[in-house]
Amino acid sequence: MTDTAAKAPPTTGKRIELTLRALVLGCLLAVVFTAANTYLGLKVGLTFASAIPAAVISMAILRMFKDSTIWENMTVQTVASVGGAMSSIIFVLPGLVMVGWWLEFPFWESVLICVFGGVLGVTFSIPLRRALVVEANLPYPEGVAAAEVLTVGSRGAEQTESAVRENASGLWVVITGAVVSAGYALLVAGRVFAGEAARFIKLPATLGGGATGMGFSMQFALLGAGHLIGLAVGLAQLFGLILAWGIAVPILTAPDTIAWMTANGIPSIAAGLPAGAPAEELAGTVWGEEVRLMGAGVIGVAAIWTLIKLAGPLITGLTSALAANRRRQGGEVLDRTEQDIPINIVAGLSVVCLVGIGGLLAWLAQGNPTLAGSTALLVGGGLIYVIFIGFAVAAICGYMAGLIGSSNSPVSGVGILAIVIASVLMLGVLALAGLPADPSVIAFALIVTAIVFAVAVIANDNLQDLKTGQLVAATPWRQQTALIVGVFAGALVIPLILNLLNTAFGFAGGPAGIADEPLAAPQATLISALARGVIGGDLRWDLIGLGAVIGVVVILLDVVLSRATRGKMKLPPLAVGIGFYLPAAVTTMLVVGAVCGWIYDKAIKTTRFADVGRRMGVLLASGLIVGESLFLVMTAGVIVGTRNDAPFAMLPEGSTWPAMTAGIAVFVVLTLALYAWVRSRSARV
Repeated sequence: MTDTAAKAPPTTGKRIELTLRALVLGCLLAVVFTAANTYLGLKVGLTFASAIPAAVISMAILRMFKDSTIWENMTVQTVASVGGAMSSIIFVLPGLVMVGWWLEFPFWESVLICVFGGVLGVTFSIPLRRALVVEANLPYPEGVAAAEVLTVGSRGAEQTESAVRENASGLWVVITGAVVSAGYALLVAGRVFAGEAARFIKLPATLGGGATGMGFSMQFALLGAGHLIGLAVGLAQLFGLILAWGIAVPILTAPDTIAWMTANGIPSIAAGLPAGAPAEELAGTVWGEEVRLMGAGVIGVAAIWTLIKLAGPLITGLTSALAANRRRQGGEVLDRTEQDIPINIVAGLSVVCLVGIGGLLAWLAQGNPTLAGSTALLVGGGLIYVIFIGFAVAAICGYMAGLIGSSNSPVSGVGILAIVIASVLMLGVLALAGLPADPSVIAFALIVTAIVFAVAVIANDNLQDLKTGQLVAATPWRQQTALIVGVFAGALVIPLILNLLNTAFGFAGGPAGIADEPLAAPQATLISALARGVIGGDLRWDLIGLGAVIGVVVILLDVVLSRATRGKMKLPPLAVGIGFYLPAAVTTMLVVGAVCGWIYDKAIKTTRFADVGRRMGVLLASGLIVGESLFLVMTAGVIVGTRNDAPFAMLPEGSTWPAMTAGIAVFVVLTLALYAWVRSRSARV
């Protein structure tokens, strides 16, 4: 990605930056992107960076004001982006419903977890800005791309007629993508089209006699997400899918394997199923109960490997930040573009958040008979954990965002490590206080992890936004203020959306929803299972260990492949683990989206409008995600309001094959038509 914006940041124009209208517009967009990301994260375990579509929408709206500037658009983008990022907290919070601690998401408890953790994510990342944004030579792919979009389309920069056309076209691309994806989702909800195509089979005896299956979800949100993750990550997920469904599931469902495991005293889920169980039940159960734990092992090892690789650069960056702070204290005059929120205010905000976290943890402990007698120990340990682990993950996630981008940054891997550490520490508390390993202990570990996870996701997004601000010469303290506003905007929406989706659909492992179509919530399922397993002592460490071995092999393959091709080809280990862990139908469509995005980018690479076309492709993908996600959030509201599990049904249940055939055909035609249309619009800019 080019660093065009960095070469010529706009420095002229009236300094209109942190305005009320920008904050209000940013909060409205934050609500939209938070809702979309909440659904997408619960469906597939992925969220998308909303900075670029937020910037495009902001420029189109604020263009109506003659005095709007690039910095004001930067404020809107910052609020909207951090609000959308806040939705990643759903990788942990649903676990509290899955373990039975909550039946629904209490509003103020959920909001306070998000706010305290999110604001700490801002304050913990402020001291890292100079080292990781200004001085570190990190690519910040989404930050640079957002700066390009702002520089091209805002009034603060010298504009050409083509720049104005691109801004207008970009808005229409987002809207069109959203309308198409929402319209297709409506027809799926109406049973006109099937939303998923899948087939399960039992293999012949010559291939072991096990079961397996394959499928794909016809969802434009997944297609858009695949476009954004890119070909390398998509193919790595495909590799994980093949390992899971092409090797692990067939082996673990093979009669000889089942007999061998039973004879050697190794638990086998397949052995407990009725004889002659259909292929779908056999393969699905083994994947859900055993293979996913192997995927957790792959993800855990990949996360640890990522952290090890980042250790050296991270220490260098922090050393540089401390040195810069000493120079400022020695009287160095800071330029406006180097003015952060004063450190005493940063410290004060951090203390307020920590006091609030302590009060929240004390209130939770006192409200439970099992925990009440150990309140001081639990609160003290929880605060120490949040301070040290929280700052560590803020630094790690901030660096990873700069290195590979916010969307690809493995914050879920950090969350997995955090819950394992928290659960192990809770075992120490159990030993010291003599507490039983009941659900309240598991819930306390999840709540502390949720706070740390909020720190991680906000730091992950904040430094990306601060990079954009640096490239367009924004004032850091104003942008950091906008970041805090964005945290509040996202936090207020999340429990409302979670309650709506929980009531309408339910989550895997939790109570059934009205429609009884549980959302996978893959990270929350895994994190809650790890907490229960570690604290309860019944975690299948053998499967996780086997997955860890597979993860080590994948890491070695990645190193060999990268060296052999001089970095041109990679096999991202974390992406392999996610492909192992996500449902096959979801992963398949993500791979399809990644391939479609690669074909599109390659087709326009040598054209005169290549850069414009690439940005339009990103906007199309964002629109596809937003449209379907918002429609399904709205559908959840209708289901809850009407108590009807299929409120948009136009046809009776049945007629699967006609709906599937028609759905596949229309999906393919619409995909080709959308990419052709975006290419045509890009050529006319």
